[in-house]
Amino acid sequence: MSTFSGIELEQQLIAGTWRTGSSQRSTTDLNPYDDSVIAEIPLASAADVDEAYVAAQQAQPAWAALAPAKRSAIMYRAAELLEEKREEIVELLIAESGSTRSKANLEVSLAAGITREAASFPARMHGRISPSNTPGKENRVYRVAKGVVGVISPWNFPLHLSIRSVAPALALGNAVVIKAASDTPITGGLIPARIFEEAGVPAAVIGNVTGAGSEIGDDFVTHAVPKLISFTGSTPVGRRVGELAINGGPMKNVSLELGGNAPLVVLADADVEKAAHDAAVGSFLHQGQICMAVNRVIVDAAVYDEFVEKFVAAAKNIPAGDPSDDKVVVGPIINDSQLESVKSKIARAKEEGATVALEGDITGRVISPHVFTDVTRDMELARDEIFGPIIGVMKADDEAHAIELANDPEFGLSAAIYSTDIDHASQVALQIESGMVHINDLTVNDEPHVMFGGMKNSGLGRFNGDWAIEEFTDDRWIGIKRS
Repeated sequence: MSTFSGIELEQQLIAGTWRTGSSQRSTTDLNPYDDSVIAEIPLASAADVDEAYVAAQQAQPAWAALAPAKRSAIMYRAAELLEEKREEIVELLIAESGSTRSKANLEVSLAAGITREAASFPARMHGRISPSNTPGKENRVYRVAKGVVGVISPWNFPLHLSIRSVAPALALGNAVVIKAASDTPITGGLIPARIFEEAGVPAAVIGNVTGAGSEIGDDFVTHAVPKLISFTGSTPVGRRVGELAINGGPMKNVSLELGGNAPLVVLADADVEKAAHDAAVGSFLHQGQICMAVNRVIVDAAVYDEFVEKFVAAAKNIPAGDPSDDKVVVGPIINDSQLESVKSKIARAKEEGATVALEGDITGRVISPHVFTDVTRDMELARDEIFGPIIGVMKADDEAHAIELANDPEFGLSAAIYSTDIDHASQVALQIESGMVHINDLTVNDEPHVMFGGMKNSGLGRFNGDWAIEEFTDDRWIGIKRS
């Protein structure tokens, strides 16, 4: 496939024009499963970033002034286009990000869902009138678009995690420039830009730049035009983005959705079979390359042995291989650097004394599920985000110990609790230091109208629904003294 919706895959949408980047550098976009070449992409330069941002700034006021119903209609059309082009997008997600077919279809559905939700936002930008202590004065608080938003998206769910920021930002009257991850410039950058352009977003209001972080990364964040940088990615890079946004030039807002280390807690009264099944799905979906993936399983000692037996049996039956095969659940690791990181974690787990309960195969970049038991809190498997098809099972002495283990790491994005006593599990959930906790359900959850975001080092800000409206707009106080 050399084009998407009539656009050549090596092009970028810069200042309303599809063209190649002007840097002297280029990148080869590879299929992570078989290393076949998807596209040779000339990269964007700092001058391209400047051109995209300046054009977006010039085009944004007219877009914000458009009637809410018209912006809504364009958002609904974008959601329709995502569905109409589903097969084309799915094939590119499989080829570029190593997504299995089921994961790619899920991703398109998530992207379409958040776009439909965003279509309601133009009519939900509510201001307020507040009383004044000054006689004859009226206080109006207006909610307005921020202006231009820079979106930096990751490679694991490239389409959805771009559109999760792009659709709300556009719907609320902002202009947007996307910088997708280097591993997924097409599905994270070109496709979202093309979808919204084709839906009717005016020239330069939406754009994307594909460039090396070493060449344009800092400029993308520190440029004077954007008022908000929405970043999804690792915690170390997110810290750098936050520092640049505050100290690298004109101060701007940041929205940071960062790393996770999701615990799945199995209490003594849990349905162990369901917990084991869900733990397998949550651990190995998209090769574990999800910020919300189950990173640790914490099991009450009373049901530990039973859980391990059922969990290993479930993990053993998960097929790995070519992501284009409909039966495959675990596809390739995204790149060689990440592959080496995952392999080193396997070796480290063995060195630290974890028990190998299931040792999968490693063929090329495909790693079959690995399960370690007898994992303790001081081991790397318990402390760090894994981002691969490896999982450690920890034994908790009791419920209090399970809560303590769950709260150990620096992250707090998503968690799950399994128990047949829903009311009690809800009270346990409130003791887990995590932005999102699901009872008898996967840690991997995202609904377009429900708050999404983490605590601790898992980030700042919130996505989806009313929370996205607050994130991508500003409140302005207009005080009027009539006498």
